[in-house]
Amino acid sequence: MAATWCLKLQKNQLLLYKNSLQLLVFQRGFAEKGDKNWFRSLFVHKVEARKDAHSNLLSKKETSNLYKIQFHNVKPDCLAAYNSLTAEEQTRLHFDEDYPCEVIGSWNTWYGEQDQAVHLWRYSGGYPALTECLNKLKKNKEYLEFRQERSKMLTSRRNQLLLEFSFWNEPTPRSGPNIYEMRTYRLKPGTMLEWGNHWARGIKHRQENQEAVGGFYSQIGDLYVVHHLWAYKSLQSREETRSAAWQNDGWDSLVYYTVPLIRSMESRIMIPTKNSPLQ
Repeated sequence: MAATWCLKLQKNQLLLYKNSLQLLVFQRGFAEKGDKNWFRSLFVHKVEARKDAHSNLLSKKETSNLYKIQFHNVKPDCLAAYNSLTAEEQTRLHFDEDYPCEVIGSWNTWYGEQDQAVHLWRYSGGYPALTECLNKLKKNKEYLEFRQERSKMLTSRRNQLLLEFSFWNEPTPRSGPNIYEMRTYRLKPGTMLEWGNHWARGIKHRQENQEAVGGFYSQIGDLYVVHHLWAYKSLQSREETRSAAWQNDGWDSLVYYTVPLIRSMESRIMIPTKNSPLQ
């Protein structure tokens, strides 16, 4: 009886050793393929590979507009002179039919990074229109003089090229007075389509008071960056409008599903300059 029990125990130990050895080989096979999380991968939901660039899936098909946003940090004692100088040059280019570009909006940051100017341009015709403008500006004496004078007033500057989301409003001139909020979201790489899918359904909750101005995502510059542009009559109006959105069924789901996609976010409250089409 004891001998039979010992024999069964040895067989069970041998089977356990064999299974352990197979598991070790299985694990090593995954490791050789570079998958360190092989066990977790057995339970991860498989997502079909994307068949197209998100720029083709999220942008407006009926237009070929390209946007450029500029962030200029101005010497504190030069802001008034900078605004005057920039307004003159922007107006000249905006109404010059030889240049396929137009100023959408110009602002000074009120709350956020101080002594900062933000400019949003639209190039009708996409990258060819942008290239055409750049080539012409290189030969434009007035513009070159403007840039030289402007450089004396700046501490730093940066820009991005953007496309607009298909489900957002087209930015159009707006009468004032208004304050503008630019909410900038830096997303985790690979999440732009998911972000767009959620906002395509959720944007309706933020259009009741006509506060939605435009939504854009970066193509060149800092990547996986989204800019949402809103207009309000005042800071109090902003607070009331944002609070009211939580009363709409579905807004809480939008926030719940998009927050995990964000690496960081920033809010600017901006005041339009005198020449800005968005007042």
